[in-house]
Amino acid sequence: MEVEKIRNLNRQELAEQQREAAEQLFRLKFQMKMGQAGGLKKMRELRKDLARIKTVARERELGLTQNVPSAASASAPEARTTKPVTAISGATKKKTAQKKAATEKK
Repeated sequence: MEVEKIRNLNRQELAEQQREAAEQLFRLKFQMKMGQAGGLKKMRELRKDLARIKTVARERELGLTQNVPSAASASAPEARTTKPVTAISGATKKKTAQKKAATEKK
């Protein structure tokens, strides 16, 4: 599943996709242990999809994206754009201020 497709899902759809991917991965692992399936490629894809889904969910939880779609706007694709929020940490600001002060002394 593509990242943009995942980002366009609302919270409920994202949770459902995460549950389904985890369940599929469990079943595939079980089948591989029993020797019934040789789907190593499918297992890798499922792990990556699950990681992508969890990453997007965590970004939303931390507020690192804006304009997260809600259940009401699920039918409007143009309203589902997300933009990363960039924040400068205190340490970065401090380093920038130190560099600026050092250049002013010279």
